[in-house]
Amino acid sequence: MKILTVVSHPRVHSLTFAVTARFTQGLADAGHETEVLDLHRSGFNPVLWEADEPDWSSDHKIYSPEVEAEIERMKKYDALAYIFPIWWYGLPAMLKGYIDRVWNNGFAYGSNKLHHKQLLWLGLAAAPKEHFEKRQYDKMMAQQLNVGMAEYVGISNSKVEILYDTLDSRPEIHERLLQQAYFLGLYYDHSKAVTL
Repeated sequence: MKILTVVSHPRVHSLTFAVTARFTQGLADAGHETEVLDLHRSGFNPVLWEADEPDWSSDHKIYSPEVEAEIERMKKYDALAYIFPIWWYGLPAMLKGYIDRVWNNGFAYGSNKLHHKQLLWLGLAAAPKEHFEKRQYDKMMAQQLNVGMAEYVGISNSKVEILYDTLDSRPEIHERLLQQAYFLGLYYDHSKAVTL
């Protein structure tokens, strides 16, 4: 399978990028092809201007060159993976802006839907799992990302995975998180059960 892996973090020497490296190694070891799109280093502008605002009177709008290029990039892949830090119990502004601009009317919804077979949302949370479960932040995120977003654009096979305790500096915790990321890549196609 060909998978577009989109990563959003301002620092390349971050756990988010270490997780991305291990995840993509898992993909490669499973025989998948991937491209890593680094939203920050690519210079992507997440701000939605008039050129990329949906045209509700037409599903055939030509968007800005930057967005049209990203649409063409997405068309080359069978599946998607988004890797990001969880900030304010949601997506970072850079990734949300990318989705706002690129998952646009006439391409991702409206007269067309995304063709991608599946989508993985891989979020890194500083808080422990118990903190998320106590107030059901994990369920809130799953509902928003899997149903409100992925299902809306035609991707029914969408999954949210959260790596918890990412600020814990103990080497064994760090390695456990990287191992989880590796297995999420290795078993990306969901055809095999994996316990993390």
